[in-house]
Amino acid sequence: MALPPDVMTQDSDFEIFLATFPGLEPVLAEEVRLKGFKRPTVVPGGVVTRGGWADVWRANLWIRGAGSVLARIASFRVVHLAQLDTLAHRVPWAAFLRRDIPFRVEASCAGSRLYHSGAVAQRIATAIRDTLGAPESPEAMVMVMARVEKDVCTLSIDTSGEPLHKRGFKAAVNAAPLRETMAALFLRQCGYDGGEPMIDPMCGSGTFVIEAAEIAARLNPGRDRSFAFEHLATFDAEAWARMRAVTRARPAGIRCHARDRDAGAIAMSQANAERAGVADITEFRQGAISELQPPEGPPGLVILNPPYGARLGDGGSLVPLYRAVGQVLKARFVGWRVGLVAQDAKLAHATGLPFLTPGPPVPHGGLRVTLFHTGPLA
Repeated sequence: MALPPDVMTQDSDFEIFLATFPGLEPVLAEEVRLKGFKRPTVVPGGVVTRGGWADVWRANLWIRGAGSVLARIASFRVVHLAQLDTLAHRVPWAAFLRRDIPFRVEASCAGSRLYHSGAVAQRIATAIRDTLGAPESPEAMVMVMARVEKDVCTLSIDTSGEPLHKRGFKAAVNAAPLRETMAALFLRQCGYDGGEPMIDPMCGSGTFVIEAAEIAARLNPGRDRSFAFEHLATFDAEAWARMRAVTRARPAGIRCHARDRDAGAIAMSQANAERAGVADITEFRQGAISELQPPEGPPGLVILNPPYGARLGDGGSLVPLYRAVGQVLKARFVGWRVGLVAQDAKLAHATGLPFLTPGPPVPHGGLRVTLFHTGPLA
């Protein structure tokens, strides 16, 4: 039976899509490029690169800013359900999926004659059951994704499973947690590469400080979790074990510092750092912003995610807090750079800090937040 157009084989070089927050695609593309992946290209919602299955595993293990990694397995033009049914049955599902592992299908349609996503998902699931015999389950870790856009159906496999911001160590979070993937991209936007000290004076559950410490310690973000690709027919357990075993030498002398006025937040973030294996290069202290002092040593990065007002309190009442942040940093942190996440530009500018032109706002927990950052403070 003939294959539909543009169907990859098990060993071919294929398209890999790394999803991220809208607005942060160029930041992710730079990370992907620096990690040695082929010609990363910015597209809406993420970055496209090319490679084989080992590159899929490596992307899940290495890349901090991606929310998921999708392997494209087929793409073909389709204008009616009968045609979709025929072409979906021609996809060599046994090359990618296992007969003994449950699967599920999710579909979306945009600008196409096929507009009913439920019908599209049903036809593809039927084709997989008919040709492979694998069981279908709504709770399955292995997910096939169908995107029908402008009458072209693209079939992908989500190789990550659980979203990649779930690193596998954070047992406790605060009221408005920043995802680890977003924190990593914001750190990158601030120029942080692990070679300088950093401090978060409002650490909450410790997301910024732990991400920064992992970068400084050269730890892979996916080292302590499992992935959906481990349940695919393409998986090689021995090759994966060798890849995971590779470690890089940890540079000496870099420490990441966390402060918070809430003793519970300090205890929470310290416990999370211990589970992440970075307790030896992180330091936690309770204290208000008025007590903040730079640690000994060269300047580095101050980065913080203060309350926004829209969700955690009234924005107007937060002006004194933001003003105090700016006063402390300008007076005591000369030579340091600052990164501040804010939902309201007026609150950010209440700090009086000399922010550079910010990037676009990005979605976060039903809000849109922006990273405001500076050069070295004079």
